[in-house]
Amino acid sequence: MPQEHLLQVSPEIAANEMLLKEHLGKLLKISPKEIIHVSILKRSIDARQKAIKINLKVAVYLKGESFKENTIRLPEYGNVANAQEVIVVGAGPAGLFAALRLIELGLKPIVVERGKDIRGRRRDLKAINVDHVVNEDSNYCFGEGGAGTYSDGKLYTRSKKRGDVTRILELLVAYGATPDILVEAHPHIGTNKLPQIIQDIREKIIECGGQVLFETRVMDILVKNNEVQGIVTQKGDTILADKMILATGHSARDIFELLDRKKIFIEAKAFALGVRAEHPQSLIDSIQYSCDYRGELLPPAPYSIVKQVGGRGMYSFCMCPGGVIAPCATSPGEVVTNGWSPSKRDQATANSGIVVELKLEDFKAYAKHGALAGMEFQKSIEQKAWHLAGETQKAPAQRMIDFTKSVVSSEIPKTSYVPGTTSVEMGQIFPGFLTQILREGFTEFGKSMRGYLTNDAILHAPESRTSSPVRIPRDPISYEHVQIKGLYPCGEGAGYAGGIISAAIDGEKCALMIKESLNTKTSITS
Repeated sequence: MPQEHLLQVSPEIAANEMLLKEHLGKLLKISPKEIIHVSILKRSIDARQKAIKINLKVAVYLKGESFKENTIRLPEYGNVANAQEVIVVGAGPAGLFAALRLIELGLKPIVVERGKDIRGRRRDLKAINVDHVVNEDSNYCFGEGGAGTYSDGKLYTRSKKRGDVTRILELLVAYGATPDILVEAHPHIGTNKLPQIIQDIREKIIECGGQVLFETRVMDILVKNNEVQGIVTQKGDTILADKMILATGHSARDIFELLDRKKIFIEAKAFALGVRAEHPQSLIDSIQYSCDYRGELLPPAPYSIVKQVGGRGMYSFCMCPGGVIAPCATSPGEVVTNGWSPSKRDQATANSGIVVELKLEDFKAYAKHGALAGMEFQKSIEQKAWHLAGETQKAPAQRMIDFTKSVVSSEIPKTSYVPGTTSVEMGQIFPGFLTQILREGFTEFGKSMRGYLTNDAILHAPESRTSSPVRIPRDPISYEHVQIKGLYPCGEGAGYAGGIISAAIDGEKCALMIKESLNTKTSITS
């Protein structure tokens, strides 16, 4: 049996197998030649001191012990072409992992996706960036793989209690992700590599007898006696099934409106909203690593910061080292920003959402919209940004110190946001209380991270799609909607996840609950 050890070593030792064996030899008081292999099980960076250390959890194999490379394989998927059908609305991580799990359980998923496949989406993303044209069904949020496909592929989650994180990571490795995601404290695939993984998952679903229907928007959910019957698509087709996983993502406003119109119970949910801040990556490196030059042994530095300002949390969200800011509007007439990084995180800038937690009472001006009040509040911010940006996909922008002093920036340098920027005073976009919290918060951030508060940082507005403004309530045990039998609200859009991993876990759980429900029904009838 290999010995497991926790180590704290220099970046040079962590990056060099020979040096690592020598270090372990001294620790174990044996010759390094006695060590035949070292497997790194976990890796993280400790940058709290000037001398940066790498925390490692390793398995050490000595002479005489057998070592075999761990090969991760896909589960045994059967052919479900003739099995009972389950409709899965949405081909994001929740929907795709639900579909895979359904196949494992012997059920046939029919995945219905309003957007295009990976290749088709690329053309529509170019149209947003270059021509400022937004396709409502195919954009950074909608299409194969959902929002995660072209917005970074970060896999870090705090939701350890929700389910088996390792299982999801291993599935991603089996579909082509680097095994490093099993080791790193903050795993990340990268927007340049995730699309192929998503495509391979889709091909596996089809190979096993499932269906994946692109450019198929749901126009109606058929319900009879409070039980799901199926859906009607924009093409006029009816797809019947008495089990449906609703995994449409946090931006599917038309679905929220459909549910509200049909009096299917939904409720307003608080979320967070703010700006996306871009710094030179070299500046963040110097702050986090306390160095003038990062070097090649350390990755581009991330940051995470949380403050209480005016009785509310203000925090960094979806931080992207070596990344870019992207236009994520899902309808014409609005501006939305988000961020992503390629796998190497090798861009010259770092960006992060900096957002403030909202409360349900903040939406009282939109109370007439009922459960959609938060969504209408969110929409109003995005539409203001669009008007201020000259009714284009340019982002309203302001230098950070200028924002804290209510000064319009005389000039905005070129940023990573391809559609471009327009210099504005951002107080025109946000409600007064939110603007004040952001201004005070950036000053507090500057005290915690010396050098963070700088006019070299450019704020882009708004960062408004942090999570769903609506929750679709479900039973905590069966996962069925509290009112409609056979309807399984799922993932970020239903208010039950916050990222790729937690959404994938939720998708799998919904699939398991459907199988359990069918087993119970079978046992009762028999």
